[in-house]
Amino acid sequence: MSIPVVIDCDPGHDDAIALLLALARPELDVKAVTTVAGNQPLKKTTRDALRVLELAGRLDLPVGAGAERPLARELRVADWIHGASGLDGPEPADPVGEVDPRHAIDLIADAVRGSDEPITLNPLGPLTNVALLLARYPAEGARLGRVVLMGGAIGLGNITPAAEFNIWQDPEAARRVFSSGLDITMVGLDVTHKASLAPRMQTSFGNVGASAASLPSCSTSSRVATARSTSSLGLQSTMRPRLPTSSATTRCHRARCGQRRLQLGAGPGGERSSTVGAGRGTSRTPWSAWTLTPTASRSSSSSA
Repeated sequence: MSIPVVIDCDPGHDDAIALLLALARPELDVKAVTTVAGNQPLKKTTRDALRVLELAGRLDLPVGAGAERPLARELRVADWIHGASGLDGPEPADPVGEVDPRHAIDLIADAVRGSDEPITLNPLGPLTNVALLLARYPAEGARLGRVVLMGGAIGLGNITPAAEFNIWQDPEAARRVFSSGLDITMVGLDVTHKASLAPRMQTSFGNVGASAASLPSCSTSSRVATARSTSSLGLQSTMRPRLPTSSATTRCHRARCGQRRLQLGAGPGGERSSTVGAGRGTSRTPWSAWTLTPTASRSSSSSA
């Protein structure tokens, strides 16, 4: 039996691939797609979600636009990764599909009420919509079967040494979701980096059909998981990473601050929270004050 899911996303090349993979899997029954501001403003992420569904031939699915900004902060988009459009590379026409008139959280609540089986909610972007759902519709939130989200990291982040983009974008929403008591599976940044495509696999995608093969091929980027997944669609990478490649990041991270240890403990109210402590002999410089640069570009004195 297939699992009924609602995908909450902010496309983005990575979320575009996730949508296509989910729609292709017989184990999943996608009931709806909702969008949130994250990689780009809400208008663009919603448009790009419609573009992906049109490419997949699934304009029958309702698409609900959600939160335009984080709960308590200004929106900070990732145009250095996904480009100004959110899906830079190919130049698809504007989608013919229309946005559902319901707000994202209303659409999710309706999907929960209308399903005979518990809905699995798959947030792929900031958790703003999920936090709003739990506040507005606590009964429907409690009926969710699971929340399987992409966010966070065990180890290095991709925005600061500790923070991954989705959680960094709206930490207040993340706190509400992680302390909600729901059955939550976190797929962190470190996990996504293990799901990559080798060059020989990328090459094989040229044979999947004229629609995909006619699109530009993808080049290498420091966002290995995203870039390699993007290549499966033949999307042209225009990513201009703020952080260096993973190996350079690790070397730089260790040179600047030494090994750090991640400690998980109970926070206020009993919820799980994470704190980062300095290892022996390491700098006490605040995380927010650090700027990482590739090891190769560092001066000889700083790399000693």
